[in-house]
Amino acid sequence: MANLSKERRDRMIAKLEELKLLHNDDASIASLNEIENALREKKYGLVWEEHSEAVDDMLKDNIPVLVADPERRLCKDENLPWNFIIEGDNLQALYLLERTHRGKVDCIYIDPPYNTGARDWKYNNDYVDGNDQYRHSKWLSMMKSRLIVAKRLLNPHNSVLIVTIDEKEYLHLGCLLEELFSEAKIQMISTMIKPGGVARDNQFFRTDEYIFIVEIGIAAPIPLPLSDEWTARADKRTVHLSWRQFSRSGSNSLRTHSPGCFYPIFVAKDGSRIVKVGEPLPKGANRTDITAPEGTIPIWPIHIDGNEGCWMQTPQNLRKLIELGYVRLGRFSNNGMAISYLNRKEIEKINSGGMTIEGRRSDNSIIVDDSQFQRRSIPGTQWSIYNHNALIGGTNLLSGIFNGKRFDFPKSLYAEHDVIRFFVDDKPNATVVDFFAGSGTTMHAVNLLNAEDGGQRRCIMVTNNEVSDAEAKAMTERGLHPGDDEWEKNGIARYVTWPRTVCSIEGHDVNGNALKGNYLGTNLPMADGFQANVKYFKCGWTPRKPDDYLLSNALCLHVKELIELQTAQEVDGIKNVVILSKMDYKMVFEDPAKAAIVERVWANENLVFSAAEMRILREKKFRYIPREFFSQELKEVGEYV
Repeated sequence: MANLSKERRDRMIAKLEELKLLHNDDASIASLNEIENALREKKYGLVWEEHSEAVDDMLKDNIPVLVADPERRLCKDENLPWNFIIEGDNLQALYLLERTHRGKVDCIYIDPPYNTGARDWKYNNDYVDGNDQYRHSKWLSMMKSRLIVAKRLLNPHNSVLIVTIDEKEYLHLGCLLEELFSEAKIQMISTMIKPGGVARDNQFFRTDEYIFIVEIGIAAPIPLPLSDEWTARADKRTVHLSWRQFSRSGSNSLRTHSPGCFYPIFVAKDGSRIVKVGEPLPKGANRTDITAPEGTIPIWPIHIDGNEGCWMQTPQNLRKLIELGYVRLGRFSNNGMAISYLNRKEIEKINSGGMTIEGRRSDNSIIVDDSQFQRRSIPGTQWSIYNHNALIGGTNLLSGIFNGKRFDFPKSLYAEHDVIRFFVDDKPNATVVDFFAGSGTTMHAVNLLNAEDGGQRRCIMVTNNEVSDAEAKAMTERGLHPGDDEWEKNGIARYVTWPRTVCSIEGHDVNGNALKGNYLGTNLPMADGFQANVKYFKCGWTPRKPDDYLLSNALCLHVKELIELQTAQEVDGIKNVVILSKMDYKMVFEDPAKAAIVERVWANENLVFSAAEMRILREKKFRYIPREFFSQELKEVGEYV
C-alpha cells in the first residue's frame, strides 16, 4: 500500500534540490535547507507550536544556583538524612538537580497543572486561560522541557515516573510520555477522587482522574498487603523467591548471540555442587573437546532441539552468584541439568530485609524462612479507595493543619502514599522527587511511609512561590508587587508548603495545637509527628561570564547547598567541611582533634596547597569545587580545562 504523504514529500524535496542548483547563493541555500528540514520533521505523534519560557532566556546568560534560607530549617535528628524544599521555577531547579542526582532518583511523582482554562497556572509570568489559542501547545512545551530533564534524573535501571492528570490533557500527556519514554512500560490508572462528582455543564459529572505510571528498567509494582477494598479485583499472590532458569530462552538465546555466555559448568557427579565454572569457548571451538575435571560432569546450555544456547550470566557473574548462594542445582536429565538462579529483582527481596536466610543446601544455595512470606497483591487499574477521596485525605486533612482553607484541590495524602509505596516499599533509602509540589503532599507521604516501616527515604520538593490570580489582582490594586514582603509571604511555598511540612513533622497545627486523630489505616497519631529533617532553599542566578571576578569564586558561594542536596547531609563544618580559604583549612586541619572527625572535604580549586596539605586532603578523599558541579560552565569561561 502506497504512502501517499511520503510520495508528496519526496516530490517536494526533489524540487528543492532543483531550486538549489538554480539558486546557490548562501542565503537561498539556507532558506531552502530550512524548508527541507521542516518537510523532514516528525510525521507521527504529537506536533505542536513549541514555545520558549522566560527561564530559557535567563539560562542563556546566567547559571542557576541555590541559596539556603536560614530561617526555614527543621532538624529532628541530625543522624537522619535531610529532605529539601526548593522555592523557584521548577525548570531552573531541575537543571540544578541534574548536577546532584543524575541517574540517582528512584521515584518522581508530579501533579502538574491540569490546564483547565481557569487561569490556574502561569506561562512566562502570565496566567493561561481558556481563550489562549496556544494553551495546549504552551502546556506541552512546558511539560516536555521538564520531562526531558526528569528522565535524566531517573535511575535508568530501576525507577518510576508517576504523573496525575485529568481529562483535559490526558491524551496529550499519554502521547508525550510514549514519545519521551519509548523504552519504558507505561500504564494508566483511573482513580476515584470525588465520589459525589464535580459538576460539568451539560456533561457527565467527573468523579475520577488518571495516573500515568512510567516504569523504567526493571521497575514494577511490588505486591503489597492490601485491604479487601483493594483486593476484590487484584492479582493476589504469595510472595516467595522466584528461581529463574539459568539457560537463556526465547530470542537471542543461541551461542552465536552471546559467545561470552557459552561455557561449561562442571558439576560433581553426584549432582550436589558446582565444582568449577569454565571459560567461554572461542568461536568455532567444539565443546566435546573440553576435558572435565576429575569427578565432574560438564553442563552446557543446550536447547531441547539440540542447538547450542547460552547462559544468562558471564562466568565472572556466575561465580559471584554461587558464592552468595544465589544459584541452585536441579536434577540431571537427558539434556544435562536444570540450573536456576536469582536475578537482581529477587535478590532485592532478600536485601530489603523482608526474608530471613535460615541456611544453605549442599549446593550452597540459600534456604529462606517461609514464615516471612505473606499474602500480597497487585491491584487492577480501576481504584476506588475510601481514603483516596480528595476531600477526606486532602481538603479535610489540610483544614486540620491550617484551621481553614489555604489551598484549592489538594491531593489525598493516602492516594500519594499508596501509589508511591508500590515502587519504593522495598527501597528504604529511596530518593523521591516532586517538582510540582503544590501543598507539599509528597514529602508528607514519604514521611508517613518512613514512619510505618522505619525507612530513611528522602524527598526533594520544588514549588514556586506564586499567589493565585485573584490574590495577585487584589494585592496589585493595593500597590503591592512581587518581591514585597507581604506578597511573598502569601505565596504557595511560604504560606502552604513550608508550614504544612513543619506542622506535619512536629505534630501540631499552625497555632501550635496538637493535631487530632491517627493517620488513616495506621495506629500512628498525627500529634507524634515524624522523625525527619528538612531544609528550605531558594533558586537564584549568577552571570555566566562575569567581567570583574572569577566565576569559580562566585560559584563557590553556592556549592554548600548542592553538596547538601547531593549527600542528604548537612555541611556542618565538623564532619562535612567546605574549604573556601586557607583560613578555613587552618581552622580545621591545624587542630588534630578537629581533623580526626572530618569525613568529607570539598576545597576551592583556586587555592594553592603545599605538598603536606595535599597529602592530608587526599587522605580525606577531597573533591574540588565548584568543578564538582559546574565543570562545563567553567570550561566555557576558560577556568577549567
